[in-house]
Amino acid sequence: MVSGAGFDVAALDAHLKAHIPGLAGGPRLAPISGGQSNPTFFVTYDNRALVLRKQPPGELLPSAHAVDREYRIMRALAGTAVPVPPTLLLCEDRSVIGTLFYVMEKVEGRVFHDCTLAGVTPQERRAMYGAMAKTLAALHNVDVAAVGLSDFGRPGNYFGRQIARWTRQWELSKTREDANIDRLVAWLPAHVPDDDVTSIVHGDYRIGNLMFHPTRPEVVAVLDWELSTLGHPLADLAHCAMAWVSRPEQYGGIEGLDLDALGLPSREVFVADYAAAAAHGRAMGDFHMAFALFRWAVIFEGIAARARAGNAAAEGAAQTGQLAQAFAARAAAFT
Repeated sequence: MVSGAGFDVAALDAHLKAHIPGLAGGPRLAPISGGQSNPTFFVTYDNRALVLRKQPPGELLPSAHAVDREYRIMRALAGTAVPVPPTLLLCEDRSVIGTLFYVMEKVEGRVFHDCTLAGVTPQERRAMYGAMAKTLAALHNVDVAAVGLSDFGRPGNYFGRQIARWTRQWELSKTREDANIDRLVAWLPAHVPDDDVTSIVHGDYRIGNLMFHPTRPEVVAVLDWELSTLGHPLADLAHCAMAWVSRPEQYGGIEGLDLDALGLPSREVFVADYAAAAAHGRAMGDFHMAFALFRWAVIFEGIAARARAGNAAAEGAAQTGQLAQAFAARAAAFT
């Protein structure tokens, strides 16, 4: 066992060299920060740069931390218009490092965890947001059957199933009463649009999960496919569009900033960029925004519940949980 890695690096080295010919030297590991629930490491050899993504140690829920699903979807999307890191191997033998893991090529580029894209020009920001919209449309344009993902999730009635799921989650985790949530629980099922369509959905599509070219305003990789499934494309779009209706102190939104000065598009322009490139022809409306914000209100409430119980993993979980009330109010404003 090597200190810091949490697993046997020598066993990993032997496994990689047995399955990836030509690796030279010993592996140098460095953890990648960013709050991923699946621990991720740079694995650097003398002649090759790799990335390893693994399950966390310990007992896991049956469907949680499904790195094998992440590997499957990235492998399926290789060769499509959706940029993904090249995958190299999936290891389902837990005896190697204790958990399932997969390895991919390291892609060179820029990752921004701030929606204002600090350090780039206003002109480049506009182009990067355009690339983000077009890349999301490219994902939703993928022919699910053609890439072998017809069984990657349940087709149809995505919003109905999701509303029921997050309503149950609210009842399980709520730490308080919230009239806005009560309104949403009643309003959302009654206002599901008659626009059912199924596509691959990323599940957490946002600036922080994109890698841009080192010097050009182009998306070179979509990252973190942990929540991907088959669903409704406008759920992804609305999730991404939440940045425009939340403030910087509310989970890094851009509401209240001078978008023109920053070179950031309005929400309407971003959605239009997406719609121009998407093939499904459905239009995002107030329902989709209300649903996206409702979902995150419930997620934040779950964080608050874990903080109250004293077992939340992240520092500041209690403060993050307070966002549940703010997001519920934003969601209700769309009803």
